[in-house]
Amino acid sequence: MPELPEVETVRRGLAPTMEGAVVARADVNRPDLRWPFPEKMAERLTGCRVLGLRRRSKYILADLGSGETLLIHLGMSGRMLVSGDPLGVFVHEHPAPEKHDHVVLHMDNGARITFNDPRRFGAMDLLDTATADQHKLLAVLGPEPLGNAFNEDHLIAAFEGKNTPVKSALLDQRIVAGLGNIYVCEALYRAGISPARKAGGIAKPRVAALVPIIRDVLAEAIEAGGSSLRDFRQADGELGYFQHRFDVYGREGEPCRTPGCSHEVTRIVQSGRSSFYCRSCQS
Repeated sequence: MPELPEVETVRRGLAPTMEGAVVARADVNRPDLRWPFPEKMAERLTGCRVLGLRRRSKYILADLGSGETLLIHLGMSGRMLVSGDPLGVFVHEHPAPEKHDHVVLHMDNGARITFNDPRRFGAMDLLDTATADQHKLLAVLGPEPLGNAFNEDHLIAAFEGKNTPVKSALLDQRIVAGLGNIYVCEALYRAGISPARKAGGIAKPRVAALVPIIRDVLAEAIEAGGSSLRDFRQADGELGYFQHRFDVYGREGEPCRTPGCSHEVTRIVQSGRSSFYCRSCQS
């Protein structure tokens, strides 16, 4: 599933074409994805100007002139692809329709935004913009890891007394929004903390040090366009490249990259997810 850097990369790719443009026509080609589309979604989108695109955790939010906000979740295999971009950023002509093109937005500037999702785990919904943050999917989310509310004091307080592994704690969207398996593994490696270590047993200075490390890992991944694992593509169809920088994720049995370390990267399973780390460098 795309994590925060992948979703932010897609948002940034869509913004030049969508922001300020009007949805001249919306095609909704099926009644549902992960859950049913809102009633009359095509009609409610058609004629609306996109005032701005923002991201909350792993959701893209398109604020519309109608007072509604289009919520988009990419799911496991969802892609938002741009074609016919008048700004010349995207060189693709409009492709022939594909089987899994479930929602297509024809913009008044000539661009076409296609939501393609073969596995149909993605989702779209229309929310009242004024109360969007109270939506059931958004109201439970913790602070954004790149925002000011995610700081040393917050993380120390969130970890205090917690008996769950630190890996699970960082994946808890109530503690910090948008982190996923890949980037938690990478951040814990840089911090020298084992993913199996109990969150409440980590010294406060080490917890505090995690905050800038998490920020750095995410910022580097966004700069690289995300990670091209499985079905992820940027909005222009290009691949992300951060996977070439992975220190531990997916590198089971390969040498640890810490200078002077002779150990290999180990994989363990935690709550059904693979965790990769170095037993020597992370404790």
